[in-house]
Amino acid sequence: MNPVVLAVDDLREQYTREMALVRQTCERTGDGTAAIRRRSAVVDRVIVEMWRRAFTGLPPQNAALLAMGGYGRKDLFPFSDIDLLFVFADERTEERAGEAVRAVIQAMWDVGLRASPTSRTLKEAGRFDPDNIEFTLATLDRRFLAGQFPLYQQLHQTVLPGLVLSEWNTLTQKLGELARVRHAKYGNTIFHLEPNLKECPGGLRDFHLAVWFALLFQLKETREWPRQRTSVFQSARGDAEAAFDFLAAARCFLHFRHGRDDNILDWQSQDEAASQSIGLETRGTTDPSYWMRTYFRHARVIYRRAALLMENLPAPVSFYRQFRRRRTPIAGTEFLLDQGRIDIQPGAEFNDTSAILRVFSLIATHGYLLSQAAEDRITDALPVLAIHIPEGPYLWNALREVLLGPQAAHALRTMHALGVLEMLIPEFHGIDALVIRDSYHRYTVDEHTFLAIDNVHALRRPAHDYEKRLAQLLPEIDRLDLFLLALLLHDTGKARRTGAHAMQSVELADSFLARLDLDAEERDSVLKLIRLHLEMSAAVRRDIFDIENIRAFAERIGSPQMLKMLTVMTFADIKAVNPDALTPWKAENLWQFYMSTANFMDRSVDEVRYHAAIDPTLLNRIRSMVPASQYDELKQFLEGLPQRYLQTRLPEQIRSHFQMALDLDKDTVQLDLRPSRQLFDLTVITRDRSRLFADVAGVLASWGMNIVRAGAYSNDAGIIVDSFQFTDGFRTIELNPSEKDRFLQNVHDVVAQKVSVEQLLLSRRHLNHTGNIRVEVPTRLDFDSDSSTHATLLQVIAQDLPGLLRQIALTFASHQCNIKIALIDTEGETAIDVFYLTCHDKKLNAEEQRLLAEDLTAALESMRAPATA
Repeated sequence: MNPVVLAVDDLREQYTREMALVRQTCERTGDGTAAIRRRSAVVDRVIVEMWRRAFTGLPPQNAALLAMGGYGRKDLFPFSDIDLLFVFADERTEERAGEAVRAVIQAMWDVGLRASPTSRTLKEAGRFDPDNIEFTLATLDRRFLAGQFPLYQQLHQTVLPGLVLSEWNTLTQKLGELARVRHAKYGNTIFHLEPNLKECPGGLRDFHLAVWFALLFQLKETREWPRQRTSVFQSARGDAEAAFDFLAAARCFLHFRHGRDDNILDWQSQDEAASQSIGLETRGTTDPSYWMRTYFRHARVIYRRAALLMENLPAPVSFYRQFRRRRTPIAGTEFLLDQGRIDIQPGAEFNDTSAILRVFSLIATHGYLLSQAAEDRITDALPVLAIHIPEGPYLWNALREVLLGPQAAHALRTMHALGVLEMLIPEFHGIDALVIRDSYHRYTVDEHTFLAIDNVHALRRPAHDYEKRLAQLLPEIDRLDLFLLALLLHDTGKARRTGAHAMQSVELADSFLARLDLDAEERDSVLKLIRLHLEMSAAVRRDIFDIENIRAFAERIGSPQMLKMLTVMTFADIKAVNPDALTPWKAENLWQFYMSTANFMDRSVDEVRYHAAIDPTLLNRIRSMVPASQYDELKQFLEGLPQRYLQTRLPEQIRSHFQMALDLDKDTVQLDLRPSRQLFDLTVITRDRSRLFADVAGVLASWGMNIVRAGAYSNDAGIIVDSFQFTDGFRTIELNPSEKDRFLQNVHDVVAQKVSVEQLLLSRRHLNHTGNIRVEVPTRLDFDSDSSTHATLLQVIAQDLPGLLRQIALTFASHQCNIKIALIDTEGETAIDVFYLTCHDKKLNAEEQRLLAEDLTAALESMRAPATA
């Protein structure tokens, strides 16, 4: 048989013309749902005409063409694939129609349609393949296009229902398993800086997951397909449908913007979508944070509904039902408990909040889930319940039961999703899905709050050594209920977006606490904790062993009890920012600073500098590691090193650094590079010279290393111990072990002044571009000459750019400033670096600060120039 070739020039022109109209209409109206329906209709006309042309002149064939997947449900996005199923009565028919089918597929590609075809005989379509379960799931979204309609009816009414019903348990379990694997891939959270609108939790895939489950449950109940697929899944308040409309508009925007099937909502796309108010009822320009806030609200609705449906799946083991307990009424309520799920009795009515608050207390204690019916009834009852909102001791007792439960965060999320939390605490509404739009804060403010509360309760099951130490403080907090209440309210002030949010949170919390009728001492405790909740994280950015830093912090907080609460709160707060925010060394710094402050408050540590503060036991241990003949050299090496250096190094590390210092007569540059968790730790020991710190930072920048922490120390003999912790983003050293030697040689030669660091940087300059900056970080310099007795503190907040630390150090060197201590930290794209500086062994005076600030600001701004050129 000769190959069939279809003439499709007219169809290509027709498709191009009609799709241009679809795009024009979509961009004008912003209606993504209408756009995908229109594209489905456009493609229908083209493919049906292709079928007609391919089979014209051939003997009648008992075959049919079906739309599948997104095309089958008429959700055909602008650049999505076209999923088709060719169905044949038998193998002989499939063979006779083969050339015509191939002609249709080729014609689709010629027109510009990305075909994704599958062929099955009727018998094959009714056969379950456990290795290709995705095909059976795909048949849930099918639609007749062309060919023999009776064949399609046989497939639709008999073959596929029989297949699905016979394998119902396997299909539902597999569908749930695929969703869980997908959710796990994205961290089981809707909160991503650049979400995938299709695959992420709360995305379009989850919306269709809910529809598929509803379809399967209805088929099992009625033994037939619904007449109208859209009637299967309708949320009580239309919130799921509104979420779909928003996501459809956003995905259409992405497809048109990129000219391909690209579903990643990257940073720049968010800006552009907000500028066009994509998916919003109002047109014009919108703030990107507000637009992403809308996205997260819709994603939350979809993800929650999909998760509830997955939890409603039957157990995979067949004997499970034999052990099912009877539905147990919850005393004093209209609710029932059934296998860890709280359901509602038919015809139940709510007149007050007591029953609902009782249910949420159980959820916080045991981690129960609400059924979809119970959630819908609670939400529907809110207008009635809002008439008589409880206040005073009754509300506080109910709320404290929730806060103290080990599953408090789960209960609070449920209350929040249903509108109950805002009904009880209107002050919380302002941070609903509120986005802090930078690359450091991963979660919305409300979710950050729930995670922080979860982090506190998780200390009862510590997973890391630093958590075990912090867990010791939990039972020592006298009023854990008040502590958790402060944590619940600590960021509510961010909703106002003006002024210091801690003070704004205090104002909002004060109004709520007044309604709880707490006594004055309780109110003051909560408000003080909220007012001070940022103090400890700010203090640990400075030298945690500087007695003046410790003294100032202790004076601000006032009491050991407040210190314990702030330590746990700071831990929970930082850990809830993003999964990587609380690094082990940050947790170690937090604990060290807690101990230093606690000792200061107990007056167990005197305020004399370094020499009197050294632990004799530590010195004896170091001495035991070296020969007696080296005792004098060891004493000379330690003389004048900061207390911070001694207390942050193990004795073995100090011994190793001492041995390296002894070798300086053999080689004036001593280096040590070793992996440290996900970082590399580079130690440089040499004799002091100008621009030393800047040159080492420059070598690291030339290799594309990202410095996350650094320390600069010197002793009285002028021996420098510089340490740099950095990440190797390109995995150069890991993947090419031989490069380690070349890297160390580069560092050595630059420190020894055999090679110019500018030469190394020049070779990499084309890679150190700033064009991918997401959030512009304004440069800010803060001098402080009061917190240290011997140095001026300079905090630099700036855009984290390649070579930043080197540029800062070079500017210091040009002003003859000596770096006593450097504390380097990075939060997303923001560098937060603190330097202890002296000039001619003295603090910087006002004029020196002014001149340094001018030059440093100019130097840092010049680094942005390529991005704005």
